[in-house]
Amino acid sequence: MNTSSAPDPDDAPPPGWKRVYEAASVFARIHRSFGHLGPRGPEDGAPAMVIPGFVATDRTTMQLRRAMAEAGWRVHPWGLGLNKGATEDIIDLIDGQVCKACPDEPLLLVGWSLGGVFAREYARHRPDRVRAVVTLGSPFSGDPRANNVWRLYEWVAGHPVDNPPIPRIAEKPPVPHLALWSRRDGIVAPRAARGLPEECDEHCELDCSHMGFGVSKKAVRLVVREIDNFLRK
Repeated sequence: MNTSSAPDPDDAPPPGWKRVYEAASVFARIHRSFGHLGPRGPEDGAPAMVIPGFVATDRTTMQLRRAMAEAGWRVHPWGLGLNKGATEDIIDLIDGQVCKACPDEPLLLVGWSLGGVFAREYARHRPDRVRAVVTLGSPFSGDPRANNVWRLYEWVAGHPVDNPPIPRIAEKPPVPHLALWSRRDGIVAPRAARGLPEECDEHCELDCSHMGFGVSKKAVRLVVREIDNFLRK
């Protein structure tokens, strides 16, 4: 008798055709990416930084940073241009940006997609500089191919997804970590972005696309709400 359990659909990457839908959702909202790229929000607001995802920039995270600023955060861009994948010096580069943005107190790091993987690893490297990490659809857990852009990633970044120049560690970083994920994600498998119970402090499912985490007005407000709820606990 076959006693094996059926595979969990949350482990499977979304079908590749959904990449077209995800890309279209960004182009439809491109007008919202205009504006200055400097820090936003009240100067005395709690400090935060948003790290964009793979092949994204601070323009792509504009809607999310605006929503955080409106909620009272002093939110900084990552300031490193196009995210073209992991490099040997990426943690040092992020450290330089964090020190410049907020030299006197720990800040909140919000990482979208690959940016969340960077945020987790930076927090592991410099926990004294990080108040908490929030990941948005970030593939930090399980198979590094549990997404439908890993071949593109390898072509752009120039290294295999399972052998990056910085470690991809599933174990929770030594700071509070909230993982936001979605079953509607058209890029990353839900389980990869949710993680196992020991890999984050808390996870929360949102109803949005992968790109929606950063560009949808509705979704970014939900992101801000869940961040505030998490940090109040």
